[in-house]
Amino acid sequence: MSGTNYAYTEEEGVFLVKLARATLEAIVTKNEQLMVPKDVPPKLLKESGVFVTLNKIATYEHREGTREHELRGCIGRPMPQQPLVEATIDSAIDAATHDPRFSPVRPKELGEVVVEVTALTPPVLLKTTQPQDRVEAIKVGRDGLLIEAPTPFGARRGLLLPQVPVEWHWDEKEFLNEICYKAGLSPDYWLKPQTKLYTFQGEIFMETTPRGDIVRKIIN
Repeated sequence: MSGTNYAYTEEEGVFLVKLARATLEAIVTKNEQLMVPKDVPPKLLKESGVFVTLNKIATYEHREGTREHELRGCIGRPMPQQPLVEATIDSAIDAATHDPRFSPVRPKELGEVVVEVTALTPPVLLKTTQPQDRVEAIKVGRDGLLIEAPTPFGARRGLLLPQVPVEWHWDEKEFLNEICYKAGLSPDYWLKPQTKLYTFQGEIFMETTPRGDIVRKIIN
């Protein structure tokens, strides 16, 4: 999003990340769920989708070179069905304890994890079913993708946040291929007219270091 179109202030973003961090610490160390604080900025009481991402500080090699963050958990609510603060608490708990790709976060890891919160706009269906039009309708660095596709084994669904294709240096066609992989589909499934694709945007706030300063993350 451009700077003139931000929905949330830096102060509101800091509030969300601190809330996600406090939730993470409480569930991991005490197995307790935080209540919604009393001093919530009014805008954060409005319904919104959100994802909480936990990245572990680690240096490792991958196909694009050396990375400093290793994913430790990422779960959220894509649809605006809860107040943003409630959705942030629930997503932080799930990212720490219920991401099926990872074991639950352990107390000794808390000092190695940086917390990232992405507040989402509502997903919008791409009306075009033409392959080239779909490629041209999305933009890496701006859009996240949500896919819904019928298969002989039931409907499949997957989501990738706007920051993901930037971090992995994908172009738009690669982004479309990868959202299919995320949903457990063949990479060309986005070409099928019956496959539904939705775009959404996100505002990202993150810790610069574990339990450290919180900044707005700009992707482009």
